[in-house]
Order: sequence, then C-alpha cells, then structure tokens
Amino acid sequence: MAIYFVGDIQGCYSELKALLQQVNFSAKKDQLWVAGDMVARGPDSYKTLKYLMSLGDSVKAVLGNHDLHLLAIYAGLKKAKRSDSFDTLLSAPDVKHLINWLAKQPLIRKLPNEDVYMSHAGLPPQWTIQDALKAARLAEVKIRSSQRDKWLARMYGEKPNNWHQAETKTDKFRYTINALTRMRYCFVSGELEFNCKVAPEDAADNIKPWFELTTNQIQKSQWVFGHWASLMGEISVKGLYALDTGCVWGGHLTLLRWHDKAIFIEQSHKKLTIKQ
Repeated sequence: MAIYFVGDIQGCYSELKALLQQVNFSAKKDQLWVAGDMVARGPDSYKTLKYLMSLGDSVKAVLGNHDLHLLAIYAGLKKAKRSDSFDTLLSAPDVKHLINWLAKQPLIRKLPNEDVYMSHAGLPPQWTIQDALKAARLAEVKIRSSQRDKWLARMYGEKPNNWHQAETKTDKFRYTINALTRMRYCFVSGELEFNCKVAPEDAADNIKPWFELTTNQIQKSQWVFGHWASLMGEISVKGLYALDTGCVWGGHLTLLRWHDKAIFIEQSHKKLTIKQ
C-alpha cells in the first residue's frame, strides 16, 4: 500500500486524474490524503467531489476554507460568486449527498502509527498539537451536527485572532476555523494575520510565516498542509510539506508519496489569467 498526499485540488479534476494515473493509484490498495480545498475556482468541483467520495475509505481528506465556504453557500448563508464556479455542483441531483459527505471530513488528520499530521493551513503558534486536536474535534462536532448552519454562520470574521482572548464557544469555534483553514502569517506575538498572501521574502517585518513560530511544537512531528500557493512547495523547515502549488492559477498539482517522499506533479491543463 502506498500513501499519497495531494495539495489544493480546487476543482482541477482532470489534473487530479492525470496525476493519479502517473503513479498507478489504486483505491483498492492505496490511500489518497487530501489537504483541503477540494473545490472552488477550478472548472470541475462537481466531478472532483464525486470522484473523491467514490474512493470510499481510501480517501482521507480535511476541510479547507473553500470547502467550508461551499457548505455555507449550500446552507443559504452566503451567495456564490461567479469565481467560485459552483453552478454545476449546486444544481446537481446528488448535491445533498456530496455536501453531507464533505461536512463529515475533519479539520486535522493524523497518520496512524506516526507523528504525521495534515491540516489545510497548518498549526498556529499559540497551540500545542494536542490543543489543536482538541479544538478541531470540538469544531467538527458542530459542523456535523443538526445545528451545522448555525455554526457555519458564526465562522465568518477575523476576531478573535488571539486564542487567549477566545472566551465564548463562538470565539473558540471561529478561531479554530481560521487557524486551521485560513492562516498563513502570524504577528510575532503569535496572533493570526489574515491579509498577507505573498511569499515570505516579500512580507512585512512585523509578521512571520506560522511555521517559523511553531518550531518547538512540531520539532518531533511532521506536518502536511496546503493553502499557500505563493510558497509553490518551497519550505526550508524540516518535517513540513507545503503542497499547494497553484494548479487552479495555472501552476501545477503536487502529489507526495509518503514512504520515499517522491514528488509528482501535473501541470495545469488550462492556463488561467486570473491571479490569486
């Protein structure tokens, strides 16, 4: 059995299928771990979700910010933008089935028998790994519950961006969602910063990539994440694997085979003119 990790698919269905063909992926014997943002902005969010769901237990996905936004759109809490490219998905006869499958995906996954974790955005510096796992589980219960829509409505907003100021259940839920699905940079104090998307060499001096502030938390573990296309997979911190390489923006889709750390890529099948 081989375990593969893939970065942000974002509806790039043809690239995903081609990438899996490169490694002769078999749902009967292999596993595909998906680092969130399965949908949005690409041409085939419907086919992507349908295919991933068809893989059954061989797919291990986590939720990204675009996946959660889709849940909110389906619930009528937000309106889809043209750039979301959700028309086909939202009008599909099996959309409810797909949405329910999506809502069951966790925010963090751990590789069995190894200290290897996957989340969409990473690990915030104000948390230990155990803090993150506990907060994620509490948020997941809410997303999977009959009160899903109520909680999805509460996830929007950028405050609190400091975990130590998250006093209510809503505060803690919002911080958890933001930390695990939206975070790229943090202020040097450890608070979340939401506006900067550029590569680290172009960022302001008062903010740092989250992974430069979490060295003590993750020194004995490994972490796989997506969400940050401007990194283009380049990260110098040992034990971290950045897999968002901007396929939806005309870059490429990246697949990491875990046992030997081999990297496979599939160039975008359509060069897009929009920019992140």
